Amino acid sequence: MKSRDKTFIIFSLILAAIVGGLVGDIIGQFVPDGPAKILFSRAYELGFDTTTLDLWVITVSFGLQVKINLVSVLTMVLVIVYFKWWYL
Repeated sequence: MKSRDKTFIIFSLILAAIVGGLVGDIIGQFVPDGPAKILFSRAYELGFDTTTLDLWVITVSFGLQVKINLVSVLTMVLVIVYFKWWYL
């Protein structure tokens, strides 16, 4: 597999997670209260908060958080299945 192919697959997975998270949030807002609303609107945040390193002349901030919900995971699985079936 070429480096360009790996980059395309990683970019596609990131894009699928973003679109899936957006769709999940939209669905979660319009679904009536109940278990389905909890299923679509619940998201888990993984990562660490912003940490600041002050070196007097320069200040550097580091931080990374990923917000994952059910629909983002499902879209990522669909992209993996698509690439496994048609691309690889």
